[in-house]
Amino acid sequence: MEEKWINHYSSRHQMLLVGEGDFSFAASLATAFGNASNIVATSLDSQVMLLRKYPTEAANVCLLKDKGCTVIHGIDATTMSQHPSLMHLKFDRIVFNYPHAGFTRNEQDSYQISLHKEVVRGFLRNGREMLTRRGEIHVTHKTSYPFTEWGIEELGREVGLVLTEKAAFSISDYPGYENKRGGEGSSCRSSDTFPARLSTTF
Repeated sequence: MEEKWINHYSSRHQMLLVGEGDFSFAASLATAFGNASNIVATSLDSQVMLLRKYPTEAANVCLLKDKGCTVIHGIDATTMSQHPSLMHLKFDRIVFNYPHAGFTRNEQDSYQISLHKEVVRGFLRNGREMLTRRGEIHVTHKTSYPFTEWGIEELGREVGLVLTEKAAFSISDYPGYENKRGGEGSSCRSSDTFPARLSTTF
């Protein structure tokens, strides 16, 4: 089968996508590749919860399954390496776009930031155990305040990872991808998008 690429990702990479919302990022990759048998796409929420949050989720998951993707719900990024469906698998690319601990306090609040950092730290620690020999972990994150306070690079160093590249992220590179807030805030819904400008993939 001919190798196909979309930005950093190849149809020959064994890929794990973490923290999918409406699965539109996974669907974008699957459409570009023409086949998704190399992709495992996961969400923290159950399928029932996702259907309540995202009107587009069902169609995206249907597309993914038609293209051979493995879709798993209820995967916690901070413990995923011990999940029975994942613990024996290795991946060339493990991707978490816009990790978030949920809305507890204002984004500038130090406690809220500490919660976000714990999610990212746990994800990186688990992801490291699930990589192939030349595998990479990708975290896409905003690089404006207060998100710079998360210290993504330092969190990677803490768990023994080495930063190889920082690439500007453009959502237009992934046709059909719509980032989602994922949780209810005082003035937003789970299905709302948010500005993806000033974002970097580490």
